[in-house]
Amino acid sequence: MNIAVLGSGGREHAIVWALAASARCNSLYAIPGNGGSEDVAENVSGLDICDATALVGFCRDHAIDLVVIGPEAPLVAGVADVLRDAGVLVFGPDAYGAQLEGSKAFSKRFMEDNNIPTAAYRSFDNKNEALAYVREMGAPIVVKADGLAAGKGVIVADDIKTAEDAVEECFAGAFGEAGQRVVIEECLSGPECSLLAFVCGGQAHCMVTAQDHKRAFDGDMGPNTGGMGVYSPVPFVTADDMAAMRQSMELAAAACARPPFPLDYRGVLYGGFMLTAAGPRMLEFNARFGDPETQVILPRLETDLVDIMEAVAKGNPHAIDLTWSNQPAVCVVLASEGYPGSYETGKVILGVDDAEALEGVRVFHAGTKRNTDGELLTAGGRVLDVVALGDTLEEARARAYEACELINFEGKQYRTDIGAQLTADCMQYK
Repeated sequence: MNIAVLGSGGREHAIVWALAASARCNSLYAIPGNGGSEDVAENVSGLDICDATALVGFCRDHAIDLVVIGPEAPLVAGVADVLRDAGVLVFGPDAYGAQLEGSKAFSKRFMEDNNIPTAAYRSFDNKNEALAYVREMGAPIVVKADGLAAGKGVIVADDIKTAEDAVEECFAGAFGEAGQRVVIEECLSGPECSLLAFVCGGQAHCMVTAQDHKRAFDGDMGPNTGGMGVYSPVPFVTADDMAAMRQSMELAAAACARPPFPLDYRGVLYGGFMLTAAGPRMLEFNARFGDPETQVILPRLETDLVDIMEAVAKGNPHAIDLTWSNQPAVCVVLASEGYPGSYETGKVILGVDDAEALEGVRVFHAGTKRNTDGELLTAGGRVLDVVALGDTLEEARARAYEACELINFEGKQYRTDIGAQLTADCMQYK
């Protein structure tokens, strides 16, 4: 198959890496790709991944058999709809299904309507009404920008002042149009867990569990980011937890194949759960692979990813049969100094080849590019995703951090405690 993958981050590098390993993959394009994807695919610059008309032209010119949409923005913009209307096979939901991520109010209503356990909430498009609700409910409380905010539009407020400031920031435009409606939720307590599923034909084929680390600094301190590290599987998830999370994902998949959904959902559905004392509760849905969760999930996948994505895109759930490696995986994100705030780019990166020479280590590029001399440069806030497999989580974690030490660029920052809270989370959950 000739395949095009839309996106430029670590998630997309992991996807093209996994697709390239398939004997069924003929030509592989990354649009626009990054400094790492060009090693396994042909990078295509100059195309806007939200310009569906231009993408249709590219697909026709290059005889593309399958388009895989990585990020959320083109999904919400309806790129999958236009491509499908033009006869292109697409892995990714249509614009209506993508509202599960594109609008938190839509997502919460969907959970309510389909008996998916979640936090109590209310949504507001009026600032004063939102502030009044915050004062009525008290803290702790969670304030969320309704729309897409690159993973940064969620504020967990431990006091009323913080919650009020979050509401003010949303309506003042801190998150653009995404913050002109806010969702205010009760604050749940417990460790978090991600469970993703390949969804089509009203069925959910669940993947392995993973746990992301959103905060910028060690000890879960600092602002939220797009994700600073992740590991898989999550060892303190019990059999009952897993059954409950699977049920939530299956309820969601079944609902996504019924009206008012115009087409059954065809892509990845990401379930973000909190493991509370009363059982798992859905925090959020995403309409695509997580980032950086993908970087630890796909290296553990033993089934041919081309086969899976083709079956999903065609709406054929019976052709999906997932097998997984028993080896755990740990990913540590190397970021630019200052991330998630302002940061500089263009710093020379050294040592990636040395890191990948270690057993079980793979480095996915999140924000990199090459200059005319072929040097690898930083080109984003999150720069590299250092992934290691091991016979145990402890071994995988040690390998990942050994690899991190071999990679250098000016201003390199990363958390040193990815996976280190496992014991604490287990004790808290018990």
